[in-house]
Amino acid sequence: MQHALEVQAARSESPEDSGYAQEYLTFRLGAEEYAIDILKVQEIRGYDAVTTIANAPEFIKGVINLRGIIVPVVDLRIKFRVGRVEYTPFTVTIILNVGKRVVGVVVDSVSDVIALASSQVRPAPDFAAQVDTRYIVGLGTLDERMLIVVDIEKLMLSPDMALVDAPVH
Repeated sequence: MQHALEVQAARSESPEDSGYAQEYLTFRLGAEEYAIDILKVQEIRGYDAVTTIANAPEFIKGVINLRGIIVPVVDLRIKFRVGRVEYTPFTVTIILNVGKRVVGVVVDSVSDVIALASSQVRPAPDFAAQVDTRYIVGLGTLDERMLIVVDIEKLMLSPDMALVDAPVH
């Protein structure tokens, strides 16, 4: 992946972080900064027009053709109801590998790749964000930054995302 150099530069060297650290890609949705497991990220692309799908939920913008793979694209700003949705030159689509699916998520901007030790991630209070807290791992702190750490795989594979078929009983 192309993030290797960024990850090395972002590693924290403070003594309390000498334990296990997990690497995260950070991005912005409105005023909030989020973090997702870097291992779920396939690539980051500029936002391009998508092919809309009739009767899809509002947060599913449509699909793109990514080197022969049809990829559904979710606008997390709409899903999380984060302010006004505006497409700027900084708007990007993060291509994720979750479960056995490739999914794109639209975010306001990508910040950087960071490493957080488990001691830097605190449980999220029930009222922490506008996001359904079932998908929040916790709140990460890095210097003065507060990050909402999201279990992106759990979110993308949840039934309310309508991206995977419900299990047949």
